[in-house]
Amino acid sequence: MNDSESSLDIPEQEPCAFCDYLSGVRPFTVLYRDDLIAVLVTREQRGIGHLLVLPVRHYPTLLESESDERHAMMDTLAWAAAAIDAAFERPGIAVWQNNGTAAHQAVPHLHFHIAGTLSGGGTDFGDVPELTVEQTDQIAAQILAAIRIAPDLGSTPR
Repeated sequence: MNDSESSLDIPEQEPCAFCDYLSGVRPFTVLYRDDLIAVLVTREQRGIGHLLVLPVRHYPTLLESESDERHAMMDTLAWAAAAIDAAFERPGIAVWQNNGTAAHQAVPHLHFHIAGTLSGGGTDFGDVPELTVEQTDQIAAQILAAIRIAPDLGSTPR
């Protein structure tokens, strides 16, 4: 399904922040990346070890994804959950994804959020401080120190 076939209202953002992060135009912590999928450490930590899993190819919602991307995203989400568990030993892990402005999608590039739960449970959907890239680099280092296997089952993370 392409954009024109969907009834979803997509947020507008030019240029796409995630594409800028992936291209290096804007600094951001990239925990892992291959030809299909990237894992970013978000600067808005709404949970412990909050990561974003997204396709490298730009498209706005799950409706435009292709089979190989969906499979790679699911494998990478499972890897990210294991990484968060290994690094932070949280009692729960939350995964969420929004399609369209009515579902509170803010960036028009498909992405999944995954985070360890907070001390009181759940995640924080209110205002959270924006971390520096140096701080998110530290989160990435903590995750990578805890788990060395990349999502493609055996390679070294990039």
